[in-house]
Amino acid sequence: MDAYKQIFVAGSAAPLLSQPDPLRRKGFDLNLVVDRITAEAVDVLSFTLRAADGAALPAWRPGAHLDVFLPSGTQRQYSLCGDPNDVSGYRIAVRRIANGQGGSVEMHRLRAGDALRVRGPRNAFTFVDAPSYLFLAGGIGITPILPMVKAAGPRGHLIYLGRSRATMPFLNELPGAEIRADDETGIPDIADLIARAEPGAAVYVCGPPPVAAAAERTMFAGNPTGSLHTERFSAPPVTDGREFRIRLARTGQTVRVGAGETALTAIQRAIPDVVYSCRQGFCGTCKTRVLGGAVDHRDRTLPAAERDDHMLTCVSRAADDALVLDL
Repeated sequence: MDAYKQIFVAGSAAPLLSQPDPLRRKGFDLNLVVDRITAEAVDVLSFTLRAADGAALPAWRPGAHLDVFLPSGTQRQYSLCGDPNDVSGYRIAVRRIANGQGGSVEMHRLRAGDALRVRGPRNAFTFVDAPSYLFLAGGIGITPILPMVKAAGPRGHLIYLGRSRATMPFLNELPGAEIRADDETGIPDIADLIARAEPGAAVYVCGPPPVAAAAERTMFAGNPTGSLHTERFSAPPVTDGREFRIRLARTGQTVRVGAGETALTAIQRAIPDVVYSCRQGFCGTCKTRVLGGAVDHRDRTLPAAERDDHMLTCVSRAADDALVLDL
């Protein structure tokens, strides 16, 4: 899971990106072993990971994820979807995306006994206490939601969306869920589903960008006392962007960043193997030293001490017309 979280609170006109308290910035560096691989749905495998030395693993709470360092060196985030009370192992699940850049193909090549280095658990999708919950999960978006549903018990109701039952993992673990497969019930009306939340409910949404966007547009029209918590599996679109230039100091090359693209996307045209991970301003992998120009910071990750001379290229932009980066 490459995660992007937003919290909307009653009466607010804009989202508040998740901040300090539940987020472990660095997590624990752990050497784990793939203990078991299970086919959960079409193109979805779950991986049970255990400590290489058999020791108990650090505790976690619903909504947490692991930073996984794949054999190629690629770093990706995947939600923990097992039992938080079982510290003997972690479970994550990955849908294979053909020709994707998210690391899923490489994950699906792993075998039992393979070693994996991970960092975590970290949590940017906090499970809050609320009188009631409405969970809306789309496809592989069930992974962070699954432990929350179990923790909520009778206070929660899950609506699980997918193309077909064959593509929806963990159905056997969700006997009380409302299953809405497109090939059975048609394309869902997200506004109608969100409207079913009780007054004051915490609404959790995780799935494709159109699902989260529809929830954000409609939540407070019918439930002004509730809270909306969303997590995306893809980068948010660029808003209020304008064109600027980046000079790569080590080569002298200049790249142009379009108004609707990220600095990272433009840099990749010149440096295809430039390092990045979440593409959402969360993980800090793409942090780059700024040698010239002012930055329009659009993340909540960089500490104040680094904001004068560093940026996250996946979301931040030039405040003026140009930047010089140590690349």
